[in-house]
Amino acid sequence: MSGTIAPADETELLAAITDAVARRSPLSIAGGGTKTAVGRPVAAPVLSMARLTGVTLYEPAEMTISALAGTPLAEIEAILDAKGQALAFEPPDFRALLGTAGAPTIGAIAAANLSGPRRIMAGACRDALIGLRFVNGRGEAIRAGGRVTKNVTGLDLVKLQAGAWGTLGPLVETTFKALPRAEAAATVALDGLDDVRAVAALAAALGSPLEISGAAHLPASVRGGAGALTLARLEGFAPSVAERRDKLLALLRAHGTSRPLEDAEAAAHWREIRGATPLAEPRDRAVWRASVPPSKGPGFVAAATAGAAS
Repeated sequence: MSGTIAPADETELLAAITDAVARRSPLSIAGGGTKTAVGRPVAAPVLSMARLTGVTLYEPAEMTISALAGTPLAEIEAILDAKGQALAFEPPDFRALLGTAGAPTIGAIAAANLSGPRRIMAGACRDALIGLRFVNGRGEAIRAGGRVTKNVTGLDLVKLQAGAWGTLGPLVETTFKALPRAEAAATVALDGLDDVRAVAALAAALGSPLEISGAAHLPASVRGGAGALTLARLEGFAPSVAERRDKLLALLRAHGTSRPLEDAEAAAHWREIRGATPLAEPRDRAVWRASVPPSKGPGFVAAATAGAAS
């Protein structure tokens, strides 16, 4: 086996994996090819899921959508948007960061458990993933979860697959729970804060009852010469958002000069944050993802920066 294998349906996928098992040959699973820069290259034939496309079920009243793994994310989002719904976890698009082409697919989003800024309020991709079909390493078709939200006992294969990057078997179909799209949004900004003050401001916002749906600090070092920018976002019904915005402005005045952003400017900032675009340049630097408590973030960044400079 060599080159690219692109099954057109589940039967061909089963045959390809069964053959690979018999040959004891590894496979490199790909969707739209947008995350090929992640991890070490795999010296193996590419198993492309790009031909497994299409929405297999959409029930707007139940806010449930199922699609084959190679279905472009943009297609899913357009279908949901037409009914005033969305994937609440705000799936990101890392093409600018990784310097790749292609189109993000719904299967890859699930396999990598990719979530955006709204994760702090709405949960991660894995929390919205309620069912899937996949093929295991023995060439067997497996169905896990379902098309309705329910309690699960025993081994939860749905959550196990989310974030496994296909190492437990390529996904064939995914089922997600959607939520109503927010009627309105408002973003409050603070300018020029250092990392310590920014974390303190965001901690105050997140610790309040104002239901923050996005929080981010962009140091001056990633803003192309512009000053540091600290952002907190609110979403929901328009009257509620307006009231909470005013309260958030007042709350953050203790940490600096707070100001509301225009909708277009705010949307552009969150789109870039969602895709980690501010970290895309310069291309010759590595990008590391680290998970630390927010209060430890400034110290971690300072130590990492000092270590890189030494």
